[in-house]
Amino acid sequence: MTHLILASTSAARASLLRQAGVAVDIRSPGVDETSLKLALLGECVGARDIADALAEAKAVKVSRKHRGLVIGADTTLERDGRLYDKPGDLQEAREQLLALRGQQHKLHSAVVIAEDGAALWRHVETATLSVRAFSDAFLDIYLEQEGEALLTTVGGYRLEGLGAQLFTLIKGDYFSILGLPLLPVLDFLRVRGVLST
Repeated sequence: MTHLILASTSAARASLLRQAGVAVDIRSPGVDETSLKLALLGECVGARDIADALAEAKAVKVSRKHRGLVIGADTTLERDGRLYDKPGDLQEAREQLLALRGQQHKLHSAVVIAEDGAALWRHVETATLSVRAFSDAFLDIYLEQEGEALLTTVGGYRLEGLGAQLFTLIKGDYFSILGLPLLPVLDFLRVRGVLST
């Protein structure tokens, strides 16, 4: 049976795969995402392609060290041409959420599968999310209840929890918003004979 590795420390991505019955080993990709992102921005690469490039860098790097299929993923958030990163602390999470309040933004979720140091397959999903004009009181409650978990997500929200209350409309794939275009990944794994058809 083909060995599967997730080149990510994201608990959400690992959980999505495991809940779908996909057994994966976890490996930290060890990619300097900040430097790579800055280099790509310097070349005027857009948010969608940055997500794709980061997913590829993670998958390829881990696949050079480990046998089997390696899944790399990344998600970028953009609003009006601005790229948002994971917040560094809860104050930054507050600032990001205030900047998104009453606005629409796009999430680009990319996945690349690599083997023996080469990318074999890739997929990028884009979702459009409309944030409601939530009150400052709700934001205080949200930050208090979600706490440090928000620092692991771009934009400072987790749709699978209380974060669902931040939105009025979502257009796009739910799994991709959580960080992994799961259904296309499962299709690829079936084509490769990793999963039953």
